[in-house]
Amino acid sequence: MGNRDEDKPFCLLLHHKAPHRTWQPNAIYFEEFKDKTYPVPENFFDDYPGRSAAAAQHMSIRTNDMDIRYDLKMQDEQINSHFPEMNHIARMNESQKKAWEAYYDPIKKNFLENKPEGDELSLWKYQRYMRDYLACIRSVDENVGRVLNYLEKNGLLDNTLVVYTSDQGFYMGEHGWFDKRFMYEQSLRTPLLMHLPKGYEQKGEIQELVQNIDYAPTFLDMAGVEVPGEVQGKSLKELLQGNKASAWRDAVYYHYYDFPNEHMVKKHYGIRTERYKLIHFYDDIDEWELYDLETDPDEMNNLIHSEQHVATVARLKKELKKLQEQYGDTTFPAWQ
Repeated sequence: MGNRDEDKPFCLLLHHKAPHRTWQPNAIYFEEFKDKTYPVPENFFDDYPGRSAAAAQHMSIRTNDMDIRYDLKMQDEQINSHFPEMNHIARMNESQKKAWEAYYDPIKKNFLENKPEGDELSLWKYQRYMRDYLACIRSVDENVGRVLNYLEKNGLLDNTLVVYTSDQGFYMGEHGWFDKRFMYEQSLRTPLLMHLPKGYEQKGEIQELVQNIDYAPTFLDMAGVEVPGEVQGKSLKELLQGNKASAWRDAVYYHYYDFPNEHMVKKHYGIRTERYKLIHFYDDIDEWELYDLETDPDEMNNLIHSEQHVATVARLKKELKKLQEQYGDTTFPAWQ
């Protein structure tokens, strides 16, 4: 940005890959969370009753889906691996390689001496995963700070919209998982923080249901550019100004269709309202799930066969079909 034309506005898109598998931290942060013990989610040992699609995935920390050599960097011939060999240090300089060995070699030595099994192994893997993953996030935080510092130093912070977001949420041990893809809350809910320019009064949380398709119309609207009619999202400008939007959405739509793949998450689509979530798994499966997020925020109790929720299911299916038609997403087997 040092070479930018200071008489013109700018748009910078900065995409960090650090938290992507295999969660390899910057060498300077290897020891950042070494002694930190993370609380284990209450449903870490979920056995998925009434949720066959959840049981069929290949993204479990507790199984070989999370590989000890590939993902957790315990590279040793004594440790079996189900993945191609990952050369974690190939692009490191000598200083980084020394830091790698100083950090990971004692962990590997301790692992081989103790050889944890069963639940003990699952919990060991969870802590190793969390420490590496959050050391990667540490780098993201640092570099977001560099951007904010630049804007402030150059007198641009009050005139710039800064958006911190992601392509999806991520499982940090909930349901025993890593990764994303499912419509359950941890991956459906996407991080979204905004630092607003002067003139925008909204502070704190916005409670309305927003989606990533809202970003483009928001940027265009705030820049004074007409939003094309074919854009499916809605500008957040009115909400960011502290106003209650007059005709905001009361439900969001989700569709995942990349199956089969390495994580084997079944194809599914669904609708989420403020209180309820209805999901339909389809293709090689035909199963529905309903969750009351008010009474069951961890989504452990599938209510699809509950007689008390027959009317709710019927209403949500009707709303779901409307959203599919609205977004032109109807190229899959029809349902009743």
